[in-house]
Amino acid sequence: MKKIIIAIDGHSSCGKSTMAKDLAKAIGYIYVDTGAMYRAVTLYALRHGMIDQDGNIDSKALENDMEKISISFKLNSDTNRPDTWLNGTCVESEIRTMEVSNNVSAVSALGFVRAALVRQQQAMGEEKGIVMDGRDIGTMVFPQAELKIFVTASPEVRARRRYDELERKGTPAPFEEVLENVLQRDYADSHRDISPLRKADDAITLDNSDMTIAQQNEWLLRLYHETVKE
Repeated sequence: MKKIIIAIDGHSSCGKSTMAKDLAKAIGYIYVDTGAMYRAVTLYALRHGMIDQDGNIDSKALENDMEKISISFKLNSDTNRPDTWLNGTCVESEIRTMEVSNNVSAVSALGFVRAALVRQQQAMGEEKGIVMDGRDIGTMVFPQAELKIFVTASPEVRARRRYDELERKGTPAPFEEVLENVLQRDYADSHRDISPLRKADDAITLDNSDMTIAQQNEWLLRLYHETVKE
């Protein structure tokens, strides 16, 4: 069976990573969470004092340090899913905090950050057999992807999912704060000058507001099989 590139784009907190991970596991593909890569760069900048309390970024300092930032993914034997590692340390929990969430859109909008990470992402997909999710995978990273999905859901549904995730991880935040973060990220992602969030012309839209994880996985797996048979 031929190998393809599967690009899953969409709004924040849509469950893109969950469905991408589940699909990759089901079909034996490599999964890459590009959002986690941008979160890891954001975490690095926060840890090194490159983002102040008002969200202003010392972009020159970050640009100078980009070569020092090494991001990789390693399989977690307990969860059977890949964790994000930053410079040799697992940061899967740290990159999901509200502090990172509140700053990642601004970091992602920096041209030198996107250029560096897009190069890494494209190298990962050279052999195909890859599932990658993010904001611009089908439009900028892999415009040639054989299967493109654009995932969306209502802001309230996405905020509730994010709120529940933070609760499970022991880092709760008020629902109103989470919802405001979702709305702010939607605006920032869609209005940035470099690689704004948009649906590729040949992408298939999935609104999973009222779908269970099992239902969306079944939908996506069926679409994958239809694509590889073409």
